[in-house]
Formats: sequence, C-alpha cells, structure tokens
Amino acid sequence: MTCVTQPDSPATKHMFVKLLTSALFAGFAAGLIAVTLQFAFVQPLLLEAELYESGDIEHFSMRIPHDHSAEHTGDEAETPLMTLEDADHDHASHDHGRAPEGGIDFKRDGLTVLFSVFTYAGYALMLVATFAFAETRGIRITPRAGLLWGLSGFIAVQFAPSLGLAPELPGNAAADIDVRQYWWLATVVLTAVGLWFVAFGKSTGLYALGAGAILLPHLIGAPQPDGFNGASPPELAALYATRTLGMGLVAWLSLGLAASYFWTQNET
Repeated sequence: MTCVTQPDSPATKHMFVKLLTSALFAGFAAGLIAVTLQFAFVQPLLLEAELYESGDIEHFSMRIPHDHSAEHTGDEAETPLMTLEDADHDHASHDHGRAPEGGIDFKRDGLTVLFSVFTYAGYALMLVATFAFAETRGIRITPRAGLLWGLSGFIAVQFAPSLGLAPELPGNAAADIDVRQYWWLATVVLTAVGLWFVAFGKSTGLYALGAGAILLPHLIGAPQPDGFNGASPPELAALYATRTLGMGLVAWLSLGLAASYFWTQNET
C-alpha cells in the first residue's frame, strides 16, 4: 500500500516553509551583493551610454567648435574630438536624468535595489526547489554543491544567452525585442535541461541529449539587428558586457552558497 503525504501534513508545511525561507534569505543576500556590484561597476557605464543615446555626446562626431582665428592666419585649425569629460562639463547645468556628481537618485537607485532583491529571490526559489528534488534522489546538499548549482544557474541564465545576445547598452543596435525574449527564454530552458541531463544522466544517450539541448539554440542562432549602427561606442559596450557577466558570476555563486547554507540550516 502506497503512503501519500497529505497536502496539509506537518511534513508538507515544513517543506513549504523551508523552501520559502531559504529562498527569501538567500535571494536577499545575493540581491544585495549583485546591486552593490551594479552600482560600483555597471551603472556608471549605463549612465555614460545614456548620454550617447540621448545625443548629448556623439561617437566619433562631436567636436569642439572651430577656431575662426585660424582663418585670418591662413592656417587650418585642427578640430580635436570632444572627450567625455568635456561633454560632462558642457552639460553639467542641464538635467539628463542623472544624479548629481557623487549623489543618489533615490527613485532610480531604490527601484534597482528592489528589482535586484526580488529577481534573485525568484532565482533562489527555483534553486532550492531543485535542492528538494535532488535530495529525493539521494543527493546531499553541501556548500560545494551550492556553488556548483549557482555556477549552473549563471551558465543557464546569463552566460549561454550572452553567446548569442550580449548584454545590451542603451543606444546599441538590437533586433526586435519580442524575438530576442523568445530566443533568450528558449536558451535558458534548454540550457538548464541540458545541464541537468549532463549532471544526473545515467546513460550516454542522456549525456548526448543534454549536450544537444545546450547547443540547439546556438545552432539556430540568436536574432541579430540588420546593421551595427548603435550610438554607443563598441569599446563601452564591450566593457559593459564583460562587467555584467562578471557581476552575474559573483552574484550566482553567492546565491548558490547562501541557498545551500540556509537550506541546511532549516533541516530538522
């Protein structure tokens, strides 16, 4: 005779509380780490990119006004490129949606903090759900396992999609957003499933199926813009993509470690 756990049994309630509390605490911790890194390394690049997007400064085209005194001497005056520092100084008296130098935009920064915490809480909930499933298969959750789970989450959610769709700065050229979202979601799901098969499969066929699932969206190809004519400089976009992925790696490892810690603390 099969024993079925009732939905309102103490064991079920304990599991639900364990899932929820572990996810909330881990998500809060990882979200704060992520948003701190965002403010330190990523947000300054976003603010600079917004200057290019709005046309306040232009890549390779904004120049200092011509020196008309040269016309009287017959010499051609050089017109050097305006630097970002020049543009910031020139527009310091205007409102471009940026916080004052060294100041805080409470609305924007506050929403960034809330979004980061809630996002990582959601990631943590999915992560601890996989912990619960793994334990039913006899897999013990340890800090090392938490780090590996966090690394897998980073690969599925950020690294794999970035191979086709790099983190995008304001002012960069991009394909239709709906098509990109579909490709991103399909890539995340297929990568997560593929990693699960590779990690827990018990046959060569499952390993091959997992590898195929990971490769499939990249073989199809990510949607790309018709041309690369964005307003932001490619150097700025490259730095933004690098920092975003680096920040994501640290945040996901922190999430995996925190989730495994709170999960084991809730054991009875």
